[in-house]
Amino acid sequence: MSTSTDGAAETRQAKVAGSLIRFRTAAYVTGVGLLALCVTMIIRYGFGNATPAQVYSPIHGVLYMIYLVLAIDLAIKTRWSIKSTVLVLLAGCVPFVSFVVERRVTHRVQASRDIF
Repeated sequence: MSTSTDGAAETRQAKVAGSLIRFRTAAYVTGVGLLALCVTMIIRYGFGNATPAQVYSPIHGVLYMIYLVLAIDLAIKTRWSIKSTVLVLLAGCVPFVSFVVERRVTHRVQASRDIF
């Protein structure tokens, strides 16, 4: 016989799983987008061609905003501390770090452990 708390726990797990998938996708897209932004900055300042940066910079900004929203959504659903949330949000600002943090977050969330 199941109780109402069992159903609530299963619903919460399903919500966390959906949020985790969305966060993982956003983390990968943000990581690749940040690397592409680095390439456009090299083209802009190294070769004097500002056009790629003018086109791509706003796109990168939107991708990062989506990453922030999805990371906060996951943080709320998994009840991260403020410190953990801020560190995950900042991970999208440094090339390659979003990939590392995404793996850590995935393993910790699936194990129902704190991030940091």
